[in-house]
Amino acid sequence: MIESTTGVSMVTVTLLPSKKQVRVPAGAKLHEVLAAHGAEAPCGGTGTCRGCRVRVVSGLAPITDRQREVLLPRELDAGWRLACQCTPTDDMEVYLPSSNAVVLADDVADHFVPEDGYGVAADIGTTTLAVQLVHLNTGKVLGLRTALNPQAAMGSDVMSRIEAAVRGCEEVLKRTIQECIGGMISNLMREFHVPAPELKRVYLVGNTVMHHLFCGFTVEPLSHVPFETPYGDSCKLHAASLCSDLCETTQVLFLPCLGGFVGSDIVAGIDAVQILSSPGLNLLVDLGTNGEIVLGSQDIALCASTAAGPAFEGARISCGMRAAEGAIWRVTEEYGHLKCDVIGDDEPRGVCGSGLVDAVAVALRCGLISPSGRIADGKVLPLAGDIFLTQADIRQLQLAKAAISAGIAVLLERWHSSLDHVETIYLAGAFGNYVSVRSAKQIGLFPCSADRIVPAGNSALRGVRKLLGAGDQRAERIATIVESVTHVPLASDAAFFDLYVEQIPFPDVNLGRTFNGEAVQ
Repeated sequence: MIESTTGVSMVTVTLLPSKKQVRVPAGAKLHEVLAAHGAEAPCGGTGTCRGCRVRVVSGLAPITDRQREVLLPRELDAGWRLACQCTPTDDMEVYLPSSNAVVLADDVADHFVPEDGYGVAADIGTTTLAVQLVHLNTGKVLGLRTALNPQAAMGSDVMSRIEAAVRGCEEVLKRTIQECIGGMISNLMREFHVPAPELKRVYLVGNTVMHHLFCGFTVEPLSHVPFETPYGDSCKLHAASLCSDLCETTQVLFLPCLGGFVGSDIVAGIDAVQILSSPGLNLLVDLGTNGEIVLGSQDIALCASTAAGPAFEGARISCGMRAAEGAIWRVTEEYGHLKCDVIGDDEPRGVCGSGLVDAVAVALRCGLISPSGRIADGKVLPLAGDIFLTQADIRQLQLAKAAISAGIAVLLERWHSSLDHVETIYLAGAFGNYVSVRSAKQIGLFPCSADRIVPAGNSALRGVRKLLGAGDQRAERIATIVESVTHVPLASDAAFFDLYVEQIPFPDVNLGRTFNGEAVQ
């Protein structure tokens, strides 16, 4: 430990195996120190989950009562600690495996209205960020930057961010994300030698909470019923406030939200999969840290958001983590037992959303979990190594899938239709791209024929890039989407709660239960 020129005692945290050294003030929360290097804090640092688990190799890291409640004795003996419960008072070494998240970054060149210069398309997710530099004459993606959202140090899901903002951290959350996105844009401009005057526009999309926190609007209206906000319109930002490398003439626009928690990422997604151009009835479902649903056909659509919780991204699960190295991402059946595949073929560090759905689906087929969700032995469901699922984890998945299923059912009822008449279900986001359709069907998430379920990749990034290159029709296309889509607030829908409760049990695949008129096989 040394003393800085300002008189503040500083300690050095060495990250293994990279051996990178980070100097921080003594007494800083370790999870905040490690957040920029990929460490998670799904519960916002309250010590109620295992998401920020790291192994302390050397240095003082006392075992607190909270850590004894959350970590297994053999984990504590091996040096594993909750980063949010550690405050370095001297130099220490921490083993932090690679935590590069899976970020989908579609780079297909769509039809562009040719014009001079460059543009930037940015998808600001609750968990991950993706920024693309686009040549506006050809539509070609020149470069990509991805990162973890640095706001995650204050919680992995939108409700945690809202709570932090309401506590007085709005300005910190705004500055953190703007600096991160601005830095990503600067790096792209320098790498591809883009003169500032030639960067014509920056278009950004994200969910409603990300929109508000980035633009500096209060999220207080989103913290309580009816979860509506008056600040969802397009927001123009001063280019210089985002990035010093931008000219004042660069247009920086955060696209509009559709209502409630349905943000501009869904506006872009609707354009990407062309729901409003199709004569048939289609669904777009984005299962990120919040669940957004769009049901529509030519010229008209309904949308809704469901409080599904972050289970589909592995958060708020005992051994949950995002889709990164060490995550169990696929589970199959082998002689009546669960066989787990791990990202990076490394030792398992946790289970991500697709692995969670797989594990429960396989366990249902093997009789290890009943349709009610109860684990057969009443204890835990072991997966691999020290990774397991608890009864509370199974319940989290049940509540998440019930919220999505009930939301779909409400929109179908409003449309006076059923799942039989839906031609395609587009699954957006990383979870939708990697989840097993068979497993999703077996837990009752999407009980329809597999050939109607289509991964849509990063529809938000693809959609905002298409809008970026729409020429003089840009504003009109955005306005048309907003005007054509009706937001359905599920919190005030009388039928939603009954449907939600009805969908909590898992389907009994042996009895061929039905959902919206379709048998689950």
